[in-house]
Amino acid sequence: MSELAALGGTPIRSAPYPAWPHYDDSERDGLLRVLESRNWWSSQGVEVRAFEQEWAAFTGAPHAVAMTNGTHTLEAALLATGIGAGDEVIVPDWSFFATIGAVLAVNAVPVIVDVDPRTGTMDPALAEAAITGRTRAILVVHVCGSVADMDAITALAQRHGLRVIEDCAHAHGSTWHGVHAGLLGDAGSFSFQASKLMTAGEGGAVITRHDDVAALLASYVSCGRDPGTWYYRHFRLGENWRMTEWQGAVLRCQLARFPQQQANRAAHADLLNAELARIPGVTPQGRLPGCDSQGNYCYVVMVDPDEFGASRDHVRTALLAEGIPLTTSYPPLHALELFSDPAGLAPRIKDRSALPDYARQSFPVTERLAATSLWFTTSVLNGTDEDALDVVRAMEKVHRLRGQLAEVDAVAY
Repeated sequence: MSELAALGGTPIRSAPYPAWPHYDDSERDGLLRVLESRNWWSSQGVEVRAFEQEWAAFTGAPHAVAMTNGTHTLEAALLATGIGAGDEVIVPDWSFFATIGAVLAVNAVPVIVDVDPRTGTMDPALAEAAITGRTRAILVVHVCGSVADMDAITALAQRHGLRVIEDCAHAHGSTWHGVHAGLLGDAGSFSFQASKLMTAGEGGAVITRHDDVAALLASYVSCGRDPGTWYYRHFRLGENWRMTEWQGAVLRCQLARFPQQQANRAAHADLLNAELARIPGVTPQGRLPGCDSQGNYCYVVMVDPDEFGASRDHVRTALLAEGIPLTTSYPPLHALELFSDPAGLAPRIKDRSALPDYARQSFPVTERLAATSLWFTTSVLNGTDEDALDVVRAMEKVHRLRGQLAEVDAVAY
């Protein structure tokens, strides 16, 4: 009888998937260009300004402001839209720490809501139910490039006079009715961290349609200065969140090849969606009708523990042994240790009384998704059709031999 690779059998795949980050001589030439210019600082160089213009043109944004990383972009977007001390900001439970951390960093109050079971994005009905007289903004997350229901969310925000910030860390190339993610609300935050669909190791950018928001972003990024004024005048409490010329040069190269990479990933995601859905107990992440292009940061499916007769972690461990690369799901934000540890918010927040008691709240959909989802790394989409189909072959094998899963020494997260 054949065996799972985790139990000594032959793995489905032994060859590595395409390496990430991808680079070629264009990045090498760009870095050398910056080196020889001696203008390594964006205030004196040209690369970051050129990248901002190119990223704005790609997304269709009137304004793009480059920054150090995708956490600072969220903070800057909140500040530039007027969110601060005591304001309530509605956030979804299924996201990376930065989503809620940025709200806390500007001294606002995160109000967590559960998510849509098909997409993992914010449930608009629950967002509306969470609105109080102190609510000032909704911070949506486009999970793995699947765009949240922006028709419902923007309509909700208009009814209640709220700002909308989009966390687009996963949504490079995602669109909603033809409009690029990040332009559907008041500001859109992107990350260029090492695993993202475009990367300079770190980096971020905010796009916006609003001239006033763009002007504030530029100020908060550069120590509260205003353009055209003396360098040592500081008009607001900003930070040094400037991107370096090295990052700008690399990201210009990453953006130049992005459309071709995006088309390849999208085709392979569609292929996997069709093939994996045929396997009992496997459900690919959903996409709302308005999301006419998905960025596909990672590739996500949900597995039914009852069908497999074992936990998601058993399935994940078995797939890793078959040569299929996976990362891990985000845990629910409400369950993060900083909220249960009495010192978890100190010294920044010493009085926790303004925050909800997240541990007493119920988020069943997020908890289920976090416990049953598999997050394949984007590399499974970056190669050929056969590379992508190895994911299907491995999943079919694990399902066929699911009776052996209980014997696998599963790594839990």
